Amino acid sequence: MAMTHLRQASKERGANVPPQVYFVGSAIFHYLGPSFAVLLFARVDVLGVAWLRIASAALVFAVWRRPWRGFLATDRRGQTLIVALGAVFAVMNVCFYISIDRLPLATVAAIEFIGPILLALIAARIGRNIAAVIAATAGVLLLTHARAAGDPLGVAFAFGNAALFAMYIILAHRVSRRSSMGGIDGLAAAMMFGLIFVTPIGFMGAVHAFSDPIAIAAGIGVGVSSSVIPYVFDQLAMARLPRSTYALFVALLPATATIIGVIVLRQLPSVTDLIGIALVMLGVGLHKSDPPGKRAERPNVAHGIASASAPVRAA
Repeated sequence: MAMTHLRQASKERGANVPPQVYFVGSAIFHYLGPSFAVLLFARVDVLGVAWLRIASAALVFAVWRRPWRGFLATDRRGQTLIVALGAVFAVMNVCFYISIDRLPLATVAAIEFIGPILLALIAARIGRNIAAVIAATAGVLLLTHARAAGDPLGVAFAFGNAALFAMYIILAHRVSRRSSMGGIDGLAAAMMFGLIFVTPIGFMGAVHAFSDPIAIAAGIGVGVSSSVIPYVFDQLAMARLPRSTYALFVALLPATATIIGVIVLRQLPSVTDLIGIALVMLGVGLHKSDPPGKRAERPNVAHGIASASAPVRAA
């Protein structure tokens, strides 16, 4: 009985936390973990780091949520959604790590920003959103023009990561709204499939790290700070925010990446970089969300955090 009351109190406290707070937490860890992963590249192959990240996150989620039973019991549509999100996790992380191995973190973050702004545009097609696209495009060109000639492969993987990040927002938002095997439980199951998909790509690159305790510990740290904490925060935020609003909040990511790049990686941005990042953030800042009156949708409460009484507009 005492445990039941404790869980109920935890749910009520979580429901009182504004979803914007969860997003800020996600934004901080979104690039803090990868910035440490860059430091791991000296000890572990790039693809091996991607494998270690997903493998450690999948292990944490398996112990914490034990998602396999719920996955087997859910409907076919839910299973397909979870498997698709797992595939996105695998390929997105591979593209992301290859790109940050070749480009500054702030540049990759700005390119990654393209997907969310397009999602925001789809939600509300008005004049100011055209200006948002122009500003964001100009910012990305400023950030990538000087480096595209030097490392086109890094830029190509960064754009691939941007497309997959947009797909992540779409699929993860749908998972957050499911009443069956949704929220953190759906995320946990998706991470298990992510491990299955990434193993043929990155396992061999991680094999030699098994004899390096420091590399293993760092890999686990990267997994927890990159794929557990921020993705859990994303689910808690997405359960109570429209998809277009979440995409708008991604404006925080380029600034976060730049600050972390300076502090952790000593990657000082140039004046052109700062102008480019400012333009990209202005683009999303100009975006106007859907007008009130859209159909309401109950947020998923399967993860035990979102308040069932808090109406959220459909994305």
